[in-house]
Amino acid sequence: MRLSWLQLGNFRCHRTLEYEPAPGTNVLVGGNGAGKTSILEALGYLGLFRSFRGSPDAALVNEDAEAAVVRGQFERGESSIRIEIEIPRNGRRRLLINGKRAQSRAAVAEHVVVVTFLPDDLEMVKRGPALRREYADDLAVQLWPAAADDQQQYERALRQRNVLLRQEGRDVDGATLEVWDQRLSQLGARVLMRRVAALGQLGPVLAEFCGEVAGEVDGTAWVYEAAGLGPIGVDGDADKLAERLKEALDAARHTDTERRSTSVGPHRDEIILMVGRRDARTRASQGEQRTVAVGLRVAAYDLVRRQRKTTPVLVLDDVFSELDAERGAHLVKRLPDGQVFVSTAREEDMPVHGARWIVEHGVVRREGSI
Repeated sequence: MRLSWLQLGNFRCHRTLEYEPAPGTNVLVGGNGAGKTSILEALGYLGLFRSFRGSPDAALVNEDAEAAVVRGQFERGESSIRIEIEIPRNGRRRLLINGKRAQSRAAVAEHVVVVTFLPDDLEMVKRGPALRREYADDLAVQLWPAAADDQQQYERALRQRNVLLRQEGRDVDGATLEVWDQRLSQLGARVLMRRVAALGQLGPVLAEFCGEVAGEVDGTAWVYEAAGLGPIGVDGDADKLAERLKEALDAARHTDTERRSTSVGPHRDEIILMVGRRDARTRASQGEQRTVAVGLRVAAYDLVRRQRKTTPVLVLDDVFSELDAERGAHLVKRLPDGQVFVSTAREEDMPVHGARWIVEHGVVRREGSI
């Protein structure tokens, strides 16, 4: 898969931009604030249907505009997929796929596969569980696009239950809450099962990469701690899991009505990454943490490529500035033959070669190779 062209309108600093990248490696060079990350962010938005920087949609719209537009065309074999997304400052997004209206992230993920490496990937290892939950959800969508619908429906049901709890508290109508508990437990089981399945498949691929960085990582493993349920394995049954979630919601009802929020479900689960027998977040060395952080993205790329039988578009946003020479060399060795986008402010330190694009003042232009 490759991106053949990208058009932006009022997306961050780019009032208008047209970009036709090379089919192989593309190196975007520019100073801080030049707009190179915004180009990669727009590309990622076409595949992820959200900002890979975690920015709200309103932040993507140029300050003098009411909406941003991102358009791009991807080639996959003999077919072309054109994605167009209008991002309003307020209101709902408008998504077109090959000129036809679409609604969900699942529709995008069915057609476009993008994997990103970011400078703050280390935070997935070092911080709390939210980023690891997001990583597992993104991986599940990339492996099984329909997982996006389950995630969206779960988040909608969770919002509705929390609104009810905030408004009513201890006076909440039990029958109404029961309806949302049934819905939340069924959807939550599907989300949870997809996460566990994705992480289960990821484990051996992650271990393979970490093993290449000799002597630094003594094996890796996941422990999935479901809120209110305890550890969950890859061989679970969705129906039984839904029953267990419903029982956990029942048991937490008093607490939830007192606190006016939902304490059980995938949104509260802990995903623990182990190095050897140690929690990577609190007991691994900084070197081990960095190796695992890079490994998470490398493993995701390899796994998605095998599962989807296509080469994803790979985006590396200023990643090499955060890696030492050894880890950078391991990453370069694993770069695919497909289309790659790399950004940098210091091209003299860039360990990869490809088409050289200068980004400045919201403009991108080709200037030879690097």
